Amino acid sequence: MNDIFRGRYSRHERELKEMYLSLYGSEEMYTDLLARMEQASDERTGSLQTRDIECESNPGRYHVRSRMGMELYIDHFADDIQGVIDRLPYFNKLGVNYVHLLPVVDVVGSASDGGFAVSVFREVGSSLGTIEDLEELCDAFHEKDIMVSADFPLNHTSEDHEWAKRARSGEEAYKERYFFFDSRQVPDSYDAETPSPLPETAPGNFTYLADIDSYVLTSFNHYQWDLNYTNPVVFNEMVENMLFLTNCGIDIIRLVSVTFLWKEALAKGRNLPEKHKLIRMFRMIVEIVSPSVILQGEMITMPEDAIAYFGTDRAPECHLLSDISGMATIWHTVATRDTRLLRTRVDTIENSRGKGLYLNWLRAHDDIFWQLDFNALNEIGMEENAHKRYLNGYFCGNSGYSTSRGEIIGNPDSPAATFCGTTASMAGIEKAGYENNANAMARAIRLDVMLHAFLLTLSGVPMLCSGDELGLVNDYTYKNDPMKVNDKRNLHRVAMQWDLLENIDRPSTVQGRIFPRLQQLISKRANERVFDSDAHIRTLETWDNAIICIERTRGDERLLALFNFSEHERVAWLRETDDEYVDLITGERISAVGLNLPAHGFYWLKRVR
Repeated sequence: MNDIFRGRYSRHERELKEMYLSLYGSEEMYTDLLARMEQASDERTGSLQTRDIECESNPGRYHVRSRMGMELYIDHFADDIQGVIDRLPYFNKLGVNYVHLLPVVDVVGSASDGGFAVSVFREVGSSLGTIEDLEELCDAFHEKDIMVSADFPLNHTSEDHEWAKRARSGEEAYKERYFFFDSRQVPDSYDAETPSPLPETAPGNFTYLADIDSYVLTSFNHYQWDLNYTNPVVFNEMVENMLFLTNCGIDIIRLVSVTFLWKEALAKGRNLPEKHKLIRMFRMIVEIVSPSVILQGEMITMPEDAIAYFGTDRAPECHLLSDISGMATIWHTVATRDTRLLRTRVDTIENSRGKGLYLNWLRAHDDIFWQLDFNALNEIGMEENAHKRYLNGYFCGNSGYSTSRGEIIGNPDSPAATFCGTTASMAGIEKAGYENNANAMARAIRLDVMLHAFLLTLSGVPMLCSGDELGLVNDYTYKNDPMKVNDKRNLHRVAMQWDLLENIDRPSTVQGRIFPRLQQLISKRANERVFDSDAHIRTLETWDNAIICIERTRGDERLLALFNFSEHERVAWLRETDDEYVDLITGERISAVGLNLPAHGFYWLKRVR
């Protein structure tokens, strides 16, 4: 062992070894794991080693208020990796310094899932470039202090992966990397106890392979075969695959579907505590081999359940978690003009965030799951199934005086149905543009900007979806592409329209009314200490359910952020008589007493006394 590796390993040796042996009981396989880790450590470039040392002395580097993220599909954003490198000044212009790339590793064959059915973990998709291109991108972005994030789909492989092909051909060692059954007995029992995660698009948890007369576990789709993490070979090889990505320069590894990792003989379903041991071991391994790397957990669950994936103070797991259900709460608030659930959500996140940070979204590359706190909603008269039908109808433009446009995924009457659409289309920009209605467009843009301001007010890291900063609307041309037509999520996985960038200096255009305002909001957030991650956050009473007020305090600094989710002017009945405030956006002095908020308006009011 080299001295640096030995020193880092010594800090985790006892816990890592005990945890590994408690799961696998094999000294031989543990020795194999260490060899893979040491080799990965030796292969880290000098620049990455320097980055590791710098980050060890600054563990909160991703906590800074200036951290601003964007998620993008490489091929939709700029055709290939070299194209993304060429667009680096664009990120600087907007203020983005955290870029999540979709997809990175190779996906081929029958998969059409947006990059989560991996066929080769150590190659970039041939149409996107090469591993050398990825390394060049990471180097270029690091020079500009931009962190690079990539998915690591560790729950499954594609059916086109070499392991799956060899398992299908009958090689027992490779069959043991998955879950195969010769009859329906175990699959039927498992299905009875364990709901399918995607019941509308991929019902059932198993796929029948007629050519070998066997059933294989495929939780997400027939072409995504679940890996068997009770097999230490799987864990060791997936660790090596992850470290390969980190050695390319990836800063943030998004652990996809971490809630599904451990299945033990399938008798107990998928929600087993051993998965936390796996995540903890992944955390220790990156701290030993590549301590500049951050682990982000991806899951669709309520915040009170997600908290567990931060781990504990003594045994941390993920550094970051994706707050996927949070965006559902935001859009619920848009559709109901009722902020009560959103207030509860903000306060719940504040009470849990001491363990780590959340990534916050208005929308992501996937569809919106209506995973809301229906216990709380039932108390105010919103029954789960009826409300989900209302939400899907609303965002398709069919109910509740909606201006939204989008598409439902699944049966509209099913409680499992989900929704997709770009932020601009959901805010009404698509409809207003189609109707050439200037007043409606002004209202839609106000809503769009207000929602982004709300996103930037929350604790954690705000994430944009590529194209939202230009107000791009849904792309219905996917229906003409036989490779895309069966996946409605392609509706909002829109290609960048770079010709529209010239409009950002034209106030009469959609781009000229959105991009500069987002640019201003991002800059203001980065330059105001009250947006630091250690600021205290709580909601204040406004006496109007359409308005939410979030208070941020840090030391003697105080910010009141108010957002009107109604399409009508409303009054926030604040009584801040002892202080004076200035609007950070306009510079205007404003009294925070009986404050009028225009339709879909907002204020960032900073105390100046």
